Amino acid sequence: MTQPLTTGAFDLPERLAAKADPALIDGDEKHFAAIARCLEQTIAELTERLDAERRAPGGMGRQAMDRDAEIHRLTARLRTLRRFGLDLCLGRMVGADGAEPVYVGRLGLTDSTGRRLLVDWRSPAAEPFFGATHANPMGLVSRRRYRWTDGRISDYWDEVFTPDGLAGHAALDDQSAFIASLGGTRSPRMRDVLGTIQADQDAVIRAGSRGALVVDGGPGTGKTVVALHRSAYLLHSDPRVGHRRGGVLFVGPHRPYLAYVSDVLPSLGEEGVQTCTLRDLVAEGADAVAETDPEVARLKSSAEMVKAIEKAVRFYEEPPAEGMAVSTPWSEVWLSPDDWAVAFDAAEPGAAHNEARDQVWEELLTLLVDKQDGDVDGGASPELLRRSLRQNRELRTAFDRAWPLLEAADLVGDLWSVPAYLRLCAPWLTREEVRRLQRADAQAWTVSDLPLLDAARQRLGDPETARRRRRQEAVLAAQRERMAQVVDNLIEAAAASGADGDDGEGLVRMLRGEDAKVSLVDESEVAAVDPDRLAGPFAHVVVDEAQELTDAEWQMLLLRCPSRSFTIVGDRAQARHGFAESWRERLARVGFDRIELASLSINYRTPEEIMAEAEPVIRAVLPDANVPVSIRSSGVPVVHGPVADLRPFLDTWLAAHADGIACVIGDPAFRSTSRVRSLTPELAKGLEFDLVVLVDPERFGEGVEGAVDRYVAMTRATRQLVVLTST
Repeated sequence: MTQPLTTGAFDLPERLAAKADPALIDGDEKHFAAIARCLEQTIAELTERLDAERRAPGGMGRQAMDRDAEIHRLTARLRTLRRFGLDLCLGRMVGADGAEPVYVGRLGLTDSTGRRLLVDWRSPAAEPFFGATHANPMGLVSRRRYRWTDGRISDYWDEVFTPDGLAGHAALDDQSAFIASLGGTRSPRMRDVLGTIQADQDAVIRAGSRGALVVDGGPGTGKTVVALHRSAYLLHSDPRVGHRRGGVLFVGPHRPYLAYVSDVLPSLGEEGVQTCTLRDLVAEGADAVAETDPEVARLKSSAEMVKAIEKAVRFYEEPPAEGMAVSTPWSEVWLSPDDWAVAFDAAEPGAAHNEARDQVWEELLTLLVDKQDGDVDGGASPELLRRSLRQNRELRTAFDRAWPLLEAADLVGDLWSVPAYLRLCAPWLTREEVRRLQRADAQAWTVSDLPLLDAARQRLGDPETARRRRRQEAVLAAQRERMAQVVDNLIEAAAASGADGDDGEGLVRMLRGEDAKVSLVDESEVAAVDPDRLAGPFAHVVVDEAQELTDAEWQMLLLRCPSRSFTIVGDRAQARHGFAESWRERLARVGFDRIELASLSINYRTPEEIMAEAEPVIRAVLPDANVPVSIRSSGVPVVHGPVADLRPFLDTWLAAHADGIACVIGDPAFRSTSRVRSLTPELAKGLEFDLVVLVDPERFGEGVEGAVDRYVAMTRATRQLVVLTST
């Protein structure tokens, strides 16, 4: 809701009384009053337009789609305006040209006279607000950012870039509010940070979408912030990425992460980004378990194994080597091996196996009909012969055997239960490796199976689609037959009633025409099926914590984005299984051909006290790790103690802190509460908490994996870290 005009937008605490000087804020108050009036009017107008659209007839085809799109657009904009009110405004900037301040918002806003009250944060006009630095002011004299609390401004801070920027119009505490916001308490969901996007982050957010952009950064550098805001920016501003071009897919590492960031994109006015984990891309992902044998996981994780799926499918697309005689009520037709081969070649390149099946079947029928040289004994027409062939059980059985409908689960399961089939599809495997990949329950799916299941499903297509198409065709054929009988009856009735002349002949021609038969068929009986929302293709894919993906998992994403337009966010030093290559080497190997690199090196989240203890942990195994530099200190040292202190310490912390979120990492027996989470190091990745308590971190593991888990767990804390050990 917008603030009443008599209240004012500012609600500064007593300690910031100097910032309430009218010389500093009166201009803002007047501008916010104008925004409030415009918001009220805009919300009323949008509500009226939305109601009118909903009352309007649905229409057909393109008209219906445009109406639905407009309703969605109006609904999303209304939701954002009602959600934020005045706090749509992030801040203002003053240019060196002496013009009026430009106010930047989550959305653009223009009043009825055409005056621009807010410029959209994604527009080029707003770029200096985020990108200006003292080294490169980008034409700005000063910049002001607001801190909103319950719809009122509880603080603000000014940055001045030239001596003229002072001039009595700036509060001289520069970045105090920004630094304070970094140490603010956390909640179960990522807090709004759009107003504090920094220049290094903004440069990455606004980078072009061609090819793959790798954003490498250590803990606390804002990689996730960049990934989310870049998604919203590209969808709004890049013509190659918009909804009608395929939109954006955002891939996170796990479900707790997606829950944590779930509010960010809606807060940016963008609800069109599809978000998921890799597990979500495959139906079997929900129940898949971790692979217990590291060697089996390694064998399945290669891109080469994913390519074996093509050979596994091609095995079922080889034409029969023997011919057969096909009997009809009128004659016997010989179907030769060459005929089978010609029919199989009718499958369109790139067509999914199960969907190409109908193309092959129709070509096979055409070949058999053509062999009759027109009508046969008894005067059977080609149409009648074709119908007879369709119903020929022997022919149908032979075809079903030659080009069967296949399920992805059956195809992949056969690889793990039929050694000869696996050797045929993956000839590079040794006999020992083939033996090792076999298992008693072929469809006891693991996470390592998911890329193979996905590749199989993409290559095969949905077998239900083919079955559904045949059922639909049967429904329509039956309708056409009924309508043909109706037409014949109408013609007979017209003839019996003596209808002749031009009108009678016109009626007969119209009823005998194909257009009439089609128009009389009710295709509404054929049910529509919603496509898989995550199947793609997408115009752009954003991947967070990308250092963990295997080569096979990369293939899952490349299948969904043929343009290879990606934002790849990660930290090689946080790869649990090591990352010896460079980003360029890894990505080129899995299939990327255009790769740009960007690096984030400033740690905005983790206090110096914590990083001082975390850095040696990762450098012990990865001396060249990209460890970022912290820009703030909490003044709270890292606490070490015995495991017995866990409950007393948490009780004391909760009593002393009315808000904020803590996390216990490494104690499976600890049960999560509303304010204290219990997670493994792996599931804590990408999250942040006010307090982190590590329990026996030396038990997290050895080598790179153990060190990475300890490093990741330590750097989740924004205020305090506690390390408890059993000895």
